[in-house]
Amino acid sequence: MIRDITIGQYFPGQSALHKMDPRIKILLSILYIVMLFVADNMWGLLLGVVFGLAAYLISRIPLSMIWKSMKPVVPIVIFTAVLNLFLSTGEPLWQWHFLKITKEGIETAIFMSVRILCLIAGTSLLTYTTSPIALTDGIERLLSPLKKVKLPVHELAMMMTIALRFIPTLIEETDKIMSAQKARGADLESGGVMQRAKALLPILIPLFVSAFRRADELALAMECRCYHGGEGRTRMKQMKLHSRDLVSSIVTAAVFAGVILLNKYVNLLPTIW
Repeated sequence: MIRDITIGQYFPGQSALHKMDPRIKILLSILYIVMLFVADNMWGLLLGVVFGLAAYLISRIPLSMIWKSMKPVVPIVIFTAVLNLFLSTGEPLWQWHFLKITKEGIETAIFMSVRILCLIAGTSLLTYTTSPIALTDGIERLLSPLKKVKLPVHELAMMMTIALRFIPTLIEETDKIMSAQKARGADLESGGVMQRAKALLPILIPLFVSAFRRADELALAMECRCYHGGEGRTRMKQMKLHSRDLVSSIVTAAVFAGVILLNKYVNLLPTIW
């Protein structure tokens, strides 16, 4: 399960999404997330799902990577669906003692599950199609107005990108440590909560040591390359807006407007919270 987590990974490609300006991709990703929360009926959410699927088709991301990004959150989706299924109010379709399933509960369970999957898919698509360097530059340029209030924008963007970039590295390191501990006879899956917590100590300690070692190596490598922050830094590739960025923005805005219109004129899901 751990090795299947693909958050923060970059998948090189030559698709239209890969070539888009990173600033536009970040803004459109935020707009897509807002769109999913704004949708309050099945039709609006369905429009968001179709839009997300179209984006993945354009990006040419393999289905295997998409499934890997979804697989780790399946338990969370199931837990959310079960809660909404049994705790939503409405006319009971089935009841056993205090447990009951209602029509509204089924609709809400499906709605919330699809929303969570779309949120994960949308954020994963940003990192799949944007290199760490481009992501850093995009965040820095978007936050550049904050430099006027003496906010260390470059350093913040660098920290965010490094943290995102090292998620796959830490996941891989965790998987190696767990495999090594299991080879030594460690039991990480059986027992109660306290026993499992104690069994994690032989994993957490070397993981923290490895993380600090990698941080020290990264700092040394940056110093050897004469890195001194964003002041006076030049870029090999200058970010420029192209027609594909404009078209993508117009399409996303149109889809967002469609979701709002569906919210206003269609009401198939009375209760979603």
